Amino acid sequence: MQFLSDNAAAVHPTVWEALKAADSPDSPYDGDALSAALDERFAQVFDKPCTVLWTATGTAANCLALATMVQPHGAVVCHEDAHIEVDEGGAPGFFLHGAKLMLCEGAGAKLSPRAIRDMIDPIRNDVHQVQPHAISITQASEYGCSYRPAEVEAIAALASERGLGLHMDGARFANAVAFLDCAPAVAAGPVDALSFGFIKNGGLGAEAIVFFDQNLADVARYRRKRAGHLQSKGRFLAAQLHALLEGDIWLHNARHANAAAQEIAQACDGRLLYPVEANELFVRCTVAEREALRDRGFGFYDWGEDAARFVTAWNTREEDALSLAKAIASL
Repeated sequence: MQFLSDNAAAVHPTVWEALKAADSPDSPYDGDALSAALDERFAQVFDKPCTVLWTATGTAANCLALATMVQPHGAVVCHEDAHIEVDEGGAPGFFLHGAKLMLCEGAGAKLSPRAIRDMIDPIRNDVHQVQPHAISITQASEYGCSYRPAEVEAIAALASERGLGLHMDGARFANAVAFLDCAPAVAAGPVDALSFGFIKNGGLGAEAIVFFDQNLADVARYRRKRAGHLQSKGRFLAAQLHALLEGDIWLHNARHANAAAQEIAQACDGRLLYPVEANELFVRCTVAEREALRDRGFGFYDWGEDAARFVTAWNTREEDALSLAKAIASL
């Protein structure tokens, strides 16, 4: 009964079928029919024009998107617990050729306009200090908290006022959309670029960078090639994206994962460190309690000295979620 990560979940059957169907000759790189159709397919999802580039990893999606907005002498404003700071092995500095990350605090790993202003307002506008070029937020956040549309709008207004790019790390964007029960465009807000996660939601090895600014997309095409991420058989990445978008499978998957998380959350009375607004639970547990859960067959990660993280997925079995809920309740 694994609750380690949605990264480890099985590949959705529709994805396997789509990969097999794509196994026929077509133009290489991103010149194939499936890749060419991504812009229109995502435009239907967001109800507005966009340009979509596939990548193989979320790290590449985040960094390639930010590299279009940030010069090497600039900086990205992000939360101190953001994935680009904590879990990408310095990739932002590598892809952005030394650009800096400016780290802000915020409850639930979410930024606020006030936190951003507190960070950037003291910076003098001269060559002796690194200047902010972009803001990056995560939907849902690293602690499983979803930005409300008004929160995204407020950050976007500040970004526009200060002339900063706005990027959204959407590794669990589907889970946020499912929780908010709103249109994808509303959950994303007026961002310039969105790293739309698919691997955590049933994909095999494909993510999407959705650009709402064509000029940024044009830059990203060159940077993707230079970084070694323009795969020669790109149709197999595009096929995965199409497969999970078809019939809103991506949303069905996210709703299932969220529902499983809510089932477990009901048994965590007084133990939750953060509200459960996606498919992650951060639960206070002693060392002995964690050992007891592992002895009963549950897999999960420790979260510091006194907590555990449990992550549900598109294929989490109801009986496993119920078993975990009962086990936590009995501690």
